[in-house]
Amino acid sequence: PWPRPSVGRMTVYESILDAIGGAPLLRLKRLGEGVRPRIYAKLEFQNIGGSVKDRASLSMIRAAERAGLLEPGGTVVEGTSGNTGIGLSLVAAQLGYRSVFFPRPPTAAEKIRLLRAFGAEVHLVADFVPRSDPDHLANRAGAFAASTPGAWLALQYDNPANPQAHAESTGPEIWADTAGSVTHFVASVGTGGTISGTGRYLK
Repeated sequence: PWPRPSVGRMTVYESILDAIGGAPLLRLKRLGEGVRPRIYAKLEFQNIGGSVKDRASLSMIRAAERAGLLEPGGTVVEGTSGNTGIGLSLVAAQLGYRSVFFPRPPTAAEKIRLLRAFGAEVHLVADFVPRSDPDHLANRAGAFAASTPGAWLALQYDNPANPQAHAESTGPEIWADTAGSVTHFVASVGTGGTISGTGRYLK
């Protein structure tokens, strides 16, 4: 239904960070069988770190740099058991920052290995403790950041650069790739950054 790119075109990146974003849409014909709307999935797993969280990670780190919160030789810190840690670790590695993460023990082993492959330090924290407990992952990350010179705590759930990433990239991509014909946007919710930022742009 929309113009396709010419065959044989190649994309060349000068940095791994340039490969974040630009995920294509793929029509889900079987899922949409028998209904009038065309249903497409945006293939965010094609981001270099394997998820949509790469967008927010790059956005948050760049915003911290602009604000003077993260300077050369600094340390990126977060309490995370998910894909945000992977995104933050790969961006930090590319930009020359140390990265330290505090995941819970149930975190998938392959995610822990990937964090370490990107050069991150991983400190497992107590599992299923109340938010008020000093051993909660958010508190451990906060205490580490507070006691480490040059450290910056990402605070993905409260960081406005998280949804902003999607207002500036995911939303515009969907609008452009559907030639402005998109009527509904559906997303799972973790931090809420993807659905709120993309939704803000599309509205």
